[in-house]
Amino acid sequence: MFPIISPKQLKELSPENLIILDVRTGKDSYQNYLNKHLKEARFVDLDKDLAEIVEDAAYGGRHPLSKIQKFSETVSYLGISEDSHVIIYDDKNGANAAARAWWMLKSFNLENVQVLDGGIQAAEKEGLEFSSGKETFEKSEIIIKEHWFLPVSSLEDVENELINESTTVIDVRDSYRYKGESEPIDLVAGHIPGAINIPFSENLDKNGNFLKPEFLKEKYSKLLENKPEKLIIHCGSGVTACHTILALAYAGFEIPNLYVGSWSEWSRREGKEIVKEI
Repeated sequence: MFPIISPKQLKELSPENLIILDVRTGKDSYQNYLNKHLKEARFVDLDKDLAEIVEDAAYGGRHPLSKIQKFSETVSYLGISEDSHVIIYDDKNGANAAARAWWMLKSFNLENVQVLDGGIQAAEKEGLEFSSGKETFEKSEIIIKEHWFLPVSSLEDVENELINESTTVIDVRDSYRYKGESEPIDLVAGHIPGAINIPFSENLDKNGNFLKPEFLKEKYSKLLENKPEKLIIHCGSGVTACHTILALAYAGFEIPNLYVGSWSEWSRREGKEIVKEI
């Protein structure tokens, strides 16, 4: 199963075992959900359901992963079971929380998980059915997992592997943030020394849809030629990095490591070198 699904394909799916998740973000995200969402979609909150916010982002970043036990409860609350077919959307072409939700559910060892290409905007253009207000649904039995099944890297892992030149670290933030021209979210501008910049936006075409898998395969093969095969992907806080992980999986690459703490952790950790290209 491809990790990306088009609105047309979703329209043709049987509702059996289908669960749709709305993971739009922002201060009005829940109200926006209540106002209008895909029929039977269940709301997921990035900060509460897909992260475990800590007081000091220097240890874990702005969006650390939830504890696996807590995420088990979230999965149960959403009614997701082992045989569910989960479709996830946001309003940022998967670049905000949809890809993060996909990564966490896949890392929870669930198989049938896909992100809606083009997000809610594309769904509306395709004429999918919408509704408003709260949705009612039943919980599922809690699925017990002892650990995440997809690879993650710590700050120390990133630092050591860059020193040993044993990995390629990809920073997926916009180039102006990578270069250190300005930093709209975190405290310090710049990037991790040795990291290369491939903005996540380059995974999309001019219409905001994911590039075809064969184009993504060719693009990343060229960009990563003669570089260490092991990949660690990071962004600002471990959310949009999942967009590039999703794109790489769509292209047929092995799923790379996610550095969850990302720039929000590295830039706050005392003594860590920061590079600017200005």
